[in-house]
Amino acid sequence: MNSRRTVLVTGATGYIGGRLVPRLLEAGYHVRCLVRDPSRLQGRPWLTQVELHSGDCLRPETLTAALSGVNAAFYLVHSMASGPDFEQRDVLAARNFAGAAKAAGVQRILYLGGLGDPDTALSAHLRSRQETGAVLRESGVPVTEFRAAVIVGSGSLSFEIIRYLTERLPVMICPRWLYTRAQPIAIRNVLDYLVAALETPASTGQVIEIGGTDVLTYGDMLRGYAQARGLKRWLVPVPVLTPRLSSYWVHLVTPVPAAIAQPLIQGLRNDVVVRDDSARRLFPNIHPMNYCTAVRLALKNLETGHVETAWSDALSSSQGDVTPVQLTTQEGMILERRQRVVSAPAEAVYRSFSQLGGATGWLCLDWAWQLRGALDRLLGGVGMRRGRRDPCEVRVGDAVDFWRVEAVEPGRLMRLRAEMKVPGRAWLEFRAEPQEAGRARLTQTAFFASRGLTGLLYWYLLYPIHAVIFSGMVKALARRAEKLPTS
Repeated sequence: MNSRRTVLVTGATGYIGGRLVPRLLEAGYHVRCLVRDPSRLQGRPWLTQVELHSGDCLRPETLTAALSGVNAAFYLVHSMASGPDFEQRDVLAARNFAGAAKAAGVQRILYLGGLGDPDTALSAHLRSRQETGAVLRESGVPVTEFRAAVIVGSGSLSFEIIRYLTERLPVMICPRWLYTRAQPIAIRNVLDYLVAALETPASTGQVIEIGGTDVLTYGDMLRGYAQARGLKRWLVPVPVLTPRLSSYWVHLVTPVPAAIAQPLIQGLRNDVVVRDDSARRLFPNIHPMNYCTAVRLALKNLETGHVETAWSDALSSSQGDVTPVQLTTQEGMILERRQRVVSAPAEAVYRSFSQLGGATGWLCLDWAWQLRGALDRLLGGVGMRRGRRDPCEVRVGDAVDFWRVEAVEPGRLMRLRAEMKVPGRAWLEFRAEPQEAGRARLTQTAFFASRGLTGLLYWYLLYPIHAVIFSGMVKALARRAEKLPTS
């Protein structure tokens, strides 16, 4: 193995990392991925082409093996959704990683941080992004730090906020932060810079500000999206609307929870524009696109279903670093299982249940699912608005409405873990097993591990409606499978 061509990617389950890996492979690099749970990369088309290592930047003892023999490492992790102490966690994780990289002889660290003038009063989020870069440099390993503002791409967090606000609100109340200036950049240009830096020695040890060709206010971005979609939208300015109130509004209107929206919106008080031309000088062959072009490309990918990664892929988008619980049949776990023999092959049954959620819905009393999602949002949960990354394909780690895909066995099994607010832990599992005469057995199992008496009351009070919904769902899945064309 040529160590000069071996690169490590952290955050491969996230939005940027998941798109960077295939581009590094295309460029001829040997790619090693450091992830907390390798099973969450199931279903990625490039999985068999990379080397996987399990590790956590908050646990330095897990980093040594992953960094051994690595020439360059991409640091693409953050703790923003892990709680109010995310700044301390970011610093600790970066210090652990940089120290392990130094000990392993890594030649370069490449990092994607946040744009913003460090001499101004930056928000906690932007300050943390820049402090992370400084901590990485403390180890003595040369760091290439890119700083970007709004990243425009299908599935990106910033773009999804803009998209949902514009799609759903014909009249938008505009707080002062909507008139702050930013320099949005297309996701493909961000990836261009990250890959090109590996072959640009002069970028080593540099802080490089990157952005598209346009400097816009956030209001301009909303209007630009509306124009691309052919929508008429009106912005009504108001003298004050605090970041906290704004985050709750984003929480109610978009799929982004308030816990993630609030630190982002606090950062919107800072102008985030490129202040030097180092990107142009170091990378003269990269020509950033304008905002309208980036929006059109993102919309095209959404319309064709070609969304490689989404902001909700990262586990921290919902429950921090809670480790997925393995299902057991120990005392205290409530199981509700339904089975049905279907006059269709197992593959068709699998396709039927693997396409649940999103635009397809849940096939029985969909209004009740929507109501449950709305209540969850009001309680501060993730709600139903995350939808699906892809209408047909499903892989481990995907968000499906208020569920997270915990396990997938193509053609056979899908297990979903609940991420809505619930007094306990819940799963919903579907299995397709071949039977004789070209038929299949569909098994649907709901698992619930209650948290004390409150959990038991929750389960049994809702059991009548659950019984109707789950019974109807099994029947609808069977009918759907029997209508699907067979190959």
